[in-house]
Amino acid sequence: MNLVVRPAVDDDAQLIADLTRACWAGTVTVTSSGHRESAQRVAEQLRSGGAFILLLDDAPVGSVRWAPHEFEPDVWEIRRMGVLPRCRGGNLSQHLLEAVIHQGQASGVQELRLAVRDDQPRLLDLYAAYEFELAHELEYSHANPAEPPPRVMRRVLRH
Repeated sequence: MNLVVRPAVDDDAQLIADLTRACWAGTVTVTSSGHRESAQRVAEQLRSGGAFILLLDDAPVGSVRWAPHEFEPDVWEIRRMGVLPRCRGGNLSQHLLEAVIHQGQASGVQELRLAVRDDQPRLLDLYAAYEFELAHELEYSHANPAEPPPRVMRRVLRH
């Protein structure tokens, strides 16, 4: 098994949109905007932030994106992390998360944030293992008004 995490480029927008929809199918509630992900939206996010693609034996099996917070440029929000259902159970998403953490550190970002939906409580432990802490005082800036607001977790990268 050969795993590679590579930075996404502009030409990957359609691939990332397809991966997001496939990763979220049957896992995330149908009201989530991730099910309607478009290449245009991904391309916009790539211009303001970035993304990584996870390759397993040269085949794309997952992705993650990040972007600066709208009002706090030294804070990145991690978004749309997912691994294809057939590849789950092997902790592959940790490679995507670690890549964003390292990229944030290398870029001098002060803090990383991510949102955890109420229907995915097992992710709280995964992120806690990477030094993310619940931040009850924060609201997720991209919360879907059709759903209960997710819990925000943060990891401070520099003090």
